[in-house]
Amino acid sequence: MSGVQGWFGRLKGRTAALREHGARVRARREAEYAAEYAAEYAAEHAAEHAGAQHAREATDAARNPAGAVPWGVRVAAEAGWRFLVLAATLWVLMRVIGAVRLVVLAFVVALLVTALLQPTVARLHRRGLSRGLATALTAICGFVVLGLVGWFVVWQVSENLGDLTDRVQEGIEELKRWLLNSPFHVTEQQINDIAKKLSDSVGTSTSEITSSGLKGVTVVVEIITGLLLAMFSTLFMLYDGRHIWQWTLRLVPAAARRGVAGAGPRAWRTLTAYVRGTLIVALIDAVFIGVGIYFLGVPLAVPIAVVIFLSSFIPLVGAVASGALAVVVALVTQGVFTALMALLVVLLVQQIEGHILQPFILGRAVRIHPLGVVLAVATGGIIAGIGGAVVAVPLVAVTNTVVGYLRTRAEPGPAASSVDADEGAP
Repeated sequence: MSGVQGWFGRLKGRTAALREHGARVRARREAEYAAEYAAEYAAEHAAEHAGAQHAREATDAARNPAGAVPWGVRVAAEAGWRFLVLAATLWVLMRVIGAVRLVVLAFVVALLVTALLQPTVARLHRRGLSRGLATALTAICGFVVLGLVGWFVVWQVSENLGDLTDRVQEGIEELKRWLLNSPFHVTEQQINDIAKKLSDSVGTSTSEITSSGLKGVTVVVEIITGLLLAMFSTLFMLYDGRHIWQWTLRLVPAAARRGVAGAGPRAWRTLTAYVRGTLIVALIDAVFIGVGIYFLGVPLAVPIAVVIFLSSFIPLVGAVASGALAVVVALVTQGVFTALMALLVVLLVQQIEGHILQPFILGRAVRIHPLGVVLAVATGGIIAGIGGAVVAVPLVAVTNTVVGYLRTRAEPGPAASSVDADEGAP
């Protein structure tokens, strides 16, 4: 009996162990199932979240198309519309200047003359003369000198015009004989045809000029008006230039007033240095080239020297054109040898001017690259003719000075500090 009870006891123990083992297996499987379910749920939730995020981004892109544009394209577009605004502003400005071109050119000429005469007014004022008397004395002397120069040129041309015409006719006949005997096989009939065409062209031009006399009178009236406006503007700027500058500064916004106040004196010093240096260089060119062609026996040496002086105010282009005029007059009046000698004189003087006079006299104040000079003269000539060609280079020189000053002032560091400390310089 005891053996049966022991067997049932062992069976009961094994059954309990089996139940415990089954419970542990079930618990482990339930934990595995729970982990798998949690992972699947998390994956599904992440996919749903990503899909929702992508949908929101697509919706935002649909609502804001600029967000879908690449960064480089956006930068190019921003720069492009700003460039178009600047181009439109410049076009409108050019149209306005073209509409009042006479006033603008007269004012610019007055600025150039004022830059030339203002040091004399300041010197006389420091020596005890009143501002008005110094201005009147300087202006009268300057205008008298200009009038005497104009009268002298007209007198020399009228005195030598007949002799020049005879010399030109002789030169043309000599050129005709040389062409007939040259290896180019030019016939007399061809030369006569060319002469007839030239004569017809001159006759047509003369008739057109005669028929447009009213237009010529209008041009003369405009020239006289421009001269009077330039004279009055020069007088007022010589007498009251400082107050005019202060009034101009009050029109500038307060945020930019300090920079403009610092750039103004520097621009004026650059303009004064340019006008004074160009005047000295032009005078030296005219004197030396005029003396050279005078000793070569070229007629109208003095009027040609005056033309060289006036043309030298158009850098590079004016010197070449006036030098070519001297060579052509020497060719048609004195022959090939004299023309070559005149060309040698012109080239020598211009080389001395370009390599010695301009760097020494103008210095660093108006340092502009020759390409910039040529482009400025060409642009000014296209926009406003000879007057535009004259004022183009000083305008570029002043702009270069102002931009350089403003750029240095905007840069942080000791350079900007020194610029700010020097803003009050006259």
